[in-house]
Amino acid sequence: MTDFFQPTSPLPPLDEEGYLVEPADWNEGIAHWLAHQEHIDLTPEHWTALHFMREYYAHHQVSADVRHVIRHLTEVHGADRNAIFRLFPYGYVKQACKIAGMKRPRAWSTG
Repeated sequence: MTDFFQPTSPLPPLDEEGYLVEPADWNEGIAHWLAHQEHIDLTPEHWTALHFMREYYAHHQVSADVRHVIRHLTEVHGADRNAIFRLFPYGYVKQACKIAGMKRPRAWSTG
């Protein structure tokens, strides 16, 4: 991981937990910055999950349930059901949803 990642433009507003206030403000540069804050180097598998989550949100206006992301990772990369937790070790909500620019899902208390 690089020692310091500098966003190329000012960050949009974040809530008190570091999630984007408005998911429409997300872009890949912001994802890199948020991933850096979580000590994650984004790989092609990460991007597969993040882009799927963004597409799901665009179609449904809610965050994808983790099982949908796992199914997609399995289809694209042949990943097993624990892949999401290897990619985002501190949890789906804590890291994947945050890096994908989702608002924190309030109904979920854990990753």
